[in-house]
Amino acid sequence: MKLTEQDIINAVCLNIADRKQIQPTQVEVEMMWDEDHGFSAEVHAEGRSQVLIAANLLEAIERFLYTQQNMRVFRDQIRLELEDEIVAYVAV
Repeated sequence: MKLTEQDIINAVCLNIADRKQIQPTQVEVEMMWDEDHGFSAEVHAEGRSQVLIAANLLEAIERFLYTQQNMRVFRDQIRLELEDEIVAYVAV
């Protein structure tokens, strides 16, 4: 199964919104990749900014798949890749 960058952004928005008890529409996410740090995302919510590392992204994807798709997957089943955009492959 392949998740697009928008799917990953949606997963992060839902995860952050749930943690902060706000609406997902109040969360902005910018996905990033660089050679030194790998995959990350800058998140803006409630007037604050934070950077999520790859492990946080994988956690958000796990939770998204469980709550939105009723799929139980584990972190080692998810692989982030850089193509034309950042995508996630999920081994099911």
